[in-house]
Amino acid sequence: MEERRSITLDTKPGASLKLSVYSSTPPGEYNPLSDVLVVFLNGLMLHRAAWSDAISHLIDSRTRAGKPTPTLLTYDRYGQGESEPDPTDPPGTPYGHDAGAVVSDLDQLLTQFARTEYKTPTEGPGPRLVLVCNSIGCPLARLYAASRPPDRHRIAGFIFLDSMMANTDFVSLFPDPGKHPLPEGVSPEDLRHARQKFAEYFHPSVANPERLDRRNLAEMLPHSDKPQLPPGPGGQPPRLVVIGHDWDEFAEQCEKGSLSVSKQVINAYVNPAWGAYNEGLTHLTTTTKENKVKIAKGCGHFIQKDDPVLVATEISDLLDEL
Repeated sequence: MEERRSITLDTKPGASLKLSVYSSTPPGEYNPLSDVLVVFLNGLMLHRAAWSDAISHLIDSRTRAGKPTPTLLTYDRYGQGESEPDPTDPPGTPYGHDAGAVVSDLDQLLTQFARTEYKTPTEGPGPRLVLVCNSIGCPLARLYAASRPPDRHRIAGFIFLDSMMANTDFVSLFPDPGKHPLPEGVSPEDLRHARQKFAEYFHPSVANPERLDRRNLAEMLPHSDKPQLPPGPGGQPPRLVVIGHDWDEFAEQCEKGSLSVSKQVINAYVNPAWGAYNEGLTHLTTTTKENKVKIAKGCGHFIQKDDPVLVATEISDLLDEL
């Protein structure tokens, strides 16, 4: 059952974050996953509510199978969904806090949550973490993991759902139409249109409602395959599942949606680059099975919306491994 809460971070007393907590185990009942916390990290477009269907499927399926479910936490970042704006953002500009600030906020949120829910001392190790992420939530998870001191490496697993390509401006995915030969079915006008649309929607300089400044993200994470994810609890490498979108479905959505970029252009330039990026992510740890990217059949970029059952199944499988 969802318990909706509001929390004010000690480090930012001027605003509150909205979060939802799910627990399927009655108080006092033994749960071998009671020291695990599953945290969901949103992209820019979908807020915490977008995880609810996957969470419902997860809890229902594990309950029917007689399997325990740990505590699950979703939250809206500052300026996103139901949360208030970041009180430290400067006025008069669409650019506010950057990914580094988001990581610091996440650390503070989990510190306070662990102190309340797990009775963890302020400097204690805290629960084992599983991070389930979509889009920009994936690079945020990588930055958060890299920020942990050695005595607080508590991330036991990651699930990356169609990670944002953090090291591109998106426009440069497409070559200059006047300087390169074009594949069959792609005209110079098609390329110019794609460059314009991706510049309008996805360039790091494009502002967003939560005022998350992405302009330095490529400098923070210039590579998809490094730095390595740090070891988790007990010094063991964290489990990692990398899931990419269905190329055909994504191309279809790009053509028919507000982008109106043709499938030929997406399949010639965007999907191959994204596939290579996802393949690089599988090398961030030694526990990615066969270093393979799983493809979410029939899903576009928002996998948790297009196939919540798949997301629930992947989370459940990872929990079984823990």
